[in-house]
Amino acid sequence: MFVEEFNVRFYETDALAHVSNTALVGWFESGRDPIFKLFNPELDLQNWPLILASYKVDFLEQIYYGHKVQVRTYISRIGTSSFDVYQELWQKQNKCATGITTLVHFDFNTKQSVAIKDEIKATLSANFYALD
Repeated sequence: MFVEEFNVRFYETDALAHVSNTALVGWFESGRDPIFKLFNPELDLQNWPLILASYKVDFLEQIYYGHKVQVRTYISRIGTSSFDVYQELWQKQNKCATGITTLVHFDFNTKQSVAIKDEIKATLSANFYALD
């Protein structure tokens, strides 16, 4: 599991006094940084090797300003060139949201997917979380 913590910033709240649903997508993406670094250690945007194929977020509880949030990141599926990232967002010991993102190892020059190297698959597998 990869873990990142974030402070909830005032501008991420909405008129209902809880965190706007759009903030979660950004936290989830930032929580994927350790995975991005497996494929591109320098996070070199000129040689980016991944594309986002899909994402889904389920909102379970409201999230509030003034309390940190924690993003827990796992791998829930590994294919030949794509994999699913399962994430949970926690605040004050409550699971507030979950998300699943499909990423594809991709060559932008050839515009084709590329097989994931075995050593990267091994690291992804070490962070596996089986979904029900």
